[in-house]
Amino acid sequence: MTIEFIAILSAGAFLGAFINGLAGFGTALFTLGFWLQIMPPIQAVSLSLALAIISGFPGLKVIWNSIDFKLLLRFLLPAFVGIPVGTYLLLIVSAETMTLLVAIFLFVYGAYFSLRAALPSMQNDHPTADRFIGFLGGILGGMAGLSGALPTMWLSMRDWAKSKIRGILQPFNSIILFLAAIGAAYHGGYNWETLEVMAMAAPASIVGTFAGIKLFKYVNDQIFRRMLIVIMLLSGCSLLLKIFVFSN
Repeated sequence: MTIEFIAILSAGAFLGAFINGLAGFGTALFTLGFWLQIMPPIQAVSLSLALAIISGFPGLKVIWNSIDFKLLLRFLLPAFVGIPVGTYLLLIVSAETMTLLVAIFLFVYGAYFSLRAALPSMQNDHPTADRFIGFLGGILGGMAGLSGALPTMWLSMRDWAKSKIRGILQPFNSIILFLAAIGAAYHGGYNWETLEVMAMAAPASIVGTFAGIKLFKYVNDQIFRRMLIVIMLLSGCSLLLKIFVFSN
């Protein structure tokens, strides 16, 4: 493997893990922009899923005592129903089309609220909407591996402590991505070559994870919510780049 390959691999691993360590989601959104340049899609996706799960463990430890399991299940149980629905919808709507729609939504949402001085704020409980967002997250996870997109947008609008927001995002996304990784393994995504590349990417991923966690501990609740919105904007840009540049 060339030095260029290792550099691009490590850059993607560090950035994806850093975002995951900071926000509790986003590994695939940021790694694939790098890795689709140097490896086949099935390998890049399988690798990003595996590293998202691995880099998520330290973050789970940080916010474990802040997880509201009753609230988490409100999002997660409908997502389990949504995953097979998303897989079925692939027969009707292509994953590329759905990814494009989500990318535009992320970009517009992130750009709009990034330019506003005041953050969006919802203080009341919305259990029905929470379940619906979880269901849609499952659909997007089953279609395109984008399970965290809508829950992140929704939770960034809640006037909650950063630990409570992340206490939903991190386990929700980790569980959905774990199920996606099982699917990738079933389709042959984890051969010896992929495992070798994973071992090469691990050091940069570990460094990125703990750098992101350190920043998460440092920022206050308002800055964390602001950062989530900016990450939404960057996620939309990353997906659009993937669609219009790396898919050609």
